[in-house]
Amino acid sequence: MGQYDLIATATFGLESVVAREVKKLGYEDVTTENARVIFKGDEEAICRSNLWLRSADRVFIRMGEFPAHSFEELFERTKALPWGDILPENANFPVQGKSIKSGLFSVPDCQAIVKKAIVEKMKQKYKRDWFEEDGPKFTIEVGLLKDIATLTIDTSGVGLHKRGYRQTAGGAPLKETLAAAMVDLSFWNPDRLLLDPMCGSGTIAIEAAMIGRNMAPGLRRQFDSEEWPFMPKEIWDKAREEAEDAMDRTREFRILASDIDGRLLRTARQNVKLAGVEEFVALQTLPLKEIKSKKKYGCIITNPPYGERMGELREAEALYKEMAEVCKDLDTWSFYVLTSHKGFERIFGRRADRKRKLYNGRIQVDYYQFHGPRPPRQTI
Repeated sequence: MGQYDLIATATFGLESVVAREVKKLGYEDVTTENARVIFKGDEEAICRSNLWLRSADRVFIRMGEFPAHSFEELFERTKALPWGDILPENANFPVQGKSIKSGLFSVPDCQAIVKKAIVEKMKQKYKRDWFEEDGPKFTIEVGLLKDIATLTIDTSGVGLHKRGYRQTAGGAPLKETLAAAMVDLSFWNPDRLLLDPMCGSGTIAIEAAMIGRNMAPGLRRQFDSEEWPFMPKEIWDKAREEAEDAMDRTREFRILASDIDGRLLRTARQNVKLAGVEEFVALQTLPLKEIKSKKKYGCIITNPPYGERMGELREAEALYKEMAEVCKDLDTWSFYVLTSHKGFERIFGRRADRKRKLYNGRIQVDYYQFHGPRPPRQTI
């Protein structure tokens, strides 16, 4: 097997979560940088990281990283990389690009130069002048940041947030990767009750159920690298069998999800069923102010409306006040709220024990964490 520099990309603020997930898979040589986690691994690591990483956006093979101050330098350094070790003769290899604070700021020109350099390298490898590109897809990205070029190949294809269970969603859906990170950053575990009182299409509840069951989030989807010739089908089969075997089929727990919008609840029910977690998630049409529970030491994790539009701001603030009243009666619970509203703590009437800056799409948000008392230890 080969050994590769792998990059798991992450939304800003979630790098430490993704790094923890990578280490949990057994990969110790891990480096965390802005929006990415770098680690070393073989073909098996490519399979396992795509199947198991909950909060990462994609997994890339890093082909090279070098200074590029001119188009000539970009061409020559790209051509020197071992593309023939990865790309088959019939590879379909589109080139994507981005440039931030770099002298080579024309992204289309950088893409064209990288494409040309790879073709020249392929000519040397395969002793031919024309390539049909009618084979498996190898999406290549050239990223330029402060005149440093990073050349990568996307192993994932569609972003890892596409688990395969969400066929439909609400108007402003929460990404599955961010929902999983919200659960990871909380004190919730399957021994505690979890409630999302504004569940929308059910993403937080579904991701929590998958975590509670130890279900690999990528188990129900496909990846571009499954079609690559140097990635034997047996490796993918083994990784999927490992994921199936790791699933906890004995643990019992319950997650409650409610919303006032019956249309969204119908969508949530469909998504829960497609995710295969319907036995763990109970859905109910219920106004926020009617939320109550006799259970102790539960967790509320929710992504309420932000009131981004002027006409919706008052409605959002009214919801935050209702939430504060509901939470007063849940005095042993912990609360985790994601919102872009900067005055949330004032409206909620309580300062968060911890606040973490994140991004929901392009919206900068804060993840407010209010920690309740620890549950008493169970004695045998």
